[in-house]
Amino acid sequence: MARNKKKIVILGGGFAGVECARQLEKEFGNNPEIELVMVSEDNFLLFTPMLPQVASGMIETRHIVLPIRTICKKTKFYEGRIKNIDPYGKLVTLWGTGDKRSISIHYDFLVVALGSETNFFGMADVEKNAYTMKTLNDAVVLRNRVIDMLEQAENETNPILRKSFLNFVVVGGGFAGIETAGELMDLLLDARKHYPTILKEDLKVIVLEALGMILPGFNAKLADFAKEKMVERGIDIRLKTAVTSFDGNEVTTKSLDEHLKDSIDTSEIDSVMTKTLIWTAGVTPVNTIKRSMFKTEKGKLIVNDYLEVTDFPGVFAIGDCALHIDPETQRPLPPTAQIAEAQAKTAAKNLISLIKNSTKEKFVYHSKGQMAIIGKRSGIATFLGMNISGFWAWLIWRNVYLSKITTFDKKTRVFLDWVIDLFFDRDISRLKLMKRETEKEYKLLDEVDDVW
Repeated sequence: MARNKKKIVILGGGFAGVECARQLEKEFGNNPEIELVMVSEDNFLLFTPMLPQVASGMIETRHIVLPIRTICKKTKFYEGRIKNIDPYGKLVTLWGTGDKRSISIHYDFLVVALGSETNFFGMADVEKNAYTMKTLNDAVVLRNRVIDMLEQAENETNPILRKSFLNFVVVGGGFAGIETAGELMDLLLDARKHYPTILKEDLKVIVLEALGMILPGFNAKLADFAKEKMVERGIDIRLKTAVTSFDGNEVTTKSLDEHLKDSIDTSEIDSVMTKTLIWTAGVTPVNTIKRSMFKTEKGKLIVNDYLEVTDFPGVFAIGDCALHIDPETQRPLPPTAQIAEAQAKTAAKNLISLIKNSTKEKFVYHSKGQMAIIGKRSGIATFLGMNISGFWAWLIWRNVYLSKITTFDKKTRVFLDWVIDLFFDRDISRLKLMKRETEKEYKLLDEVDDVW
């Protein structure tokens, strides 16, 4: 029996990978002839739609991480980083470390759901100096940075330096950028009352977007409503503006002509003094995909209508790392959790069909709607064919995403965080995660300052 056992290996513990594992567990969870395996760098599913609320201090850090072992109880789990995928030998190799040896895992069927990483479009200085909003660590680090800037600005007497402390620039007008900007403004306004010298008009949140509108893909009226409400709250939204450099003190931008975006001759160079730039402007597939033997286009795995990877039957790619063209728009599907989960369900069905020798089904995406929160109990939503804005859209966003949290304890914790936020101010404690400098190290730093 053991020789005939089929092994399905899922790479990635994000929305796509976890949903695929859950669907396969329903079919094969008690089947001794099928073994389910998952590999992920982290042993938790990060609920990324709520990352901005962690950065603003509304939700506690651990409340948006769901341990994979509690969700996929019938799937063997490996925490590790993927070194290599050999589709000819049907082997996946994990990196070894000082604490554990390298492991090779054989598979009969493979699901690649490795997601994506932040794309800086080749700007090394931006990559070095910008903050990102992709991981739980990013959210915690950003929150600490914002509070640190308030602390520095409160006692700073140089007006130019003080202004750079209180200017916060968000690059990218998509879901992540707009929701981060809204939550950031909420945090700043809540925290300001504890800093007597900082006035409301001193705080600047600036959103830079290269396109001519925010929230591309959304209903135009709703996107305009979101922009109008955010501007009312003091958020500066600059459209058709691209970042060209950021050295940690000043971000340089290029104003783009509507028809000649890439032409430097038709652009206007500008700059903003800031110590904090948050980059949410794009994603790119992980390096494991780029260096694999699979055929790729724009760094993504090429898949057919059944989400199978070209030239390798039984290997599926889903989520951000898969290139699937929307037949209606003739453009790649956007990297959203909703699409990742929809692809995961189709891939699971087709895996079941392969094992049972039945007919596979093509992946056809039907949007269930779109939602975004823009701060201060306001949001926009396209839901059940209706366009909704304001408080009701914000309420729908909360209910929908709360329902998607799979474990009852995490659902309860997030709900309680939201209730507490209604009655109490946000905590402004800065949690230093780095090693505390010794007095000797402080003296060395002071001596370096004196030399300069």
